[in-house]
Amino acid sequence: MTAPDLSQFDVLSFDCYGTIVDWETSMLGALQPILRAHDVHVVDHFLLRCVAMHEPELQSQGGRYRDVLEGVLRRIGERLAFVPSKAETARFVQSIAESPPFADSCEALKRLSRRFSLAVLSNTDADLFEVTEQSLGVDFAARVLAGDVGAYKPDLRMFQALRDALPKGARILHVAQSRFHDIVPASSLGWPTVWIDRSAGRADAVKPVQAQPTWTLSSLEALASAILGAKD
Repeated sequence: MTAPDLSQFDVLSFDCYGTIVDWETSMLGALQPILRAHDVHVVDHFLLRCVAMHEPELQSQGGRYRDVLEGVLRRIGERLAFVPSKAETARFVQSIAESPPFADSCEALKRLSRRFSLAVLSNTDADLFEVTEQSLGVDFAARVLAGDVGAYKPDLRMFQALRDALPKGARILHVAQSRFHDIVPASSLGWPTVWIDRSAGRADAVKPVQAQPTWTLSSLEALASAILGAKD
């Protein structure tokens, strides 16, 4: 990969869940005990594909992200013939908010924040993101959340809301793991993009699509090193 030219960008905007924090591991850590309590046994791959299938459809109907997550679990239950309890549903939703940062995320964001304004563009609600943000240790110049906009990525209203939240003329590099939610719509607007390929070919909880990111990297650490060098 050719390193992005620092002079091109003022703002690095990030997806959060799947890019900065490991929502899949946290999600599976909540789902599998719920399934076992109902004597249901399926592999992680199956659950991730269920989320990838049901989440976008529920998001297209609008409403709070909390309700979307509850709907995802309810649909998994319908498919596997069990009914999750209210406590199990609450635990599943909370697991997403409590998703831990990937091992490289916090240090990479800290390094990048010395040179750029950072923004977050996330399909979540403010109350859930506030829990997640506590573990990140970085200040975002802008936080654009689906619950505030009233739309979910890949809806272009989310990206326009980010543009409106930043200084006029700000040059944005958008960084994300989801090609469906982020890389395709951002690219359609002409934004340079970095696809963070966290899955490295394995199944994930994102609807598969074809996309042409400007750059592809495996982690935020790799991004920081590509832009800033091994030492900054």
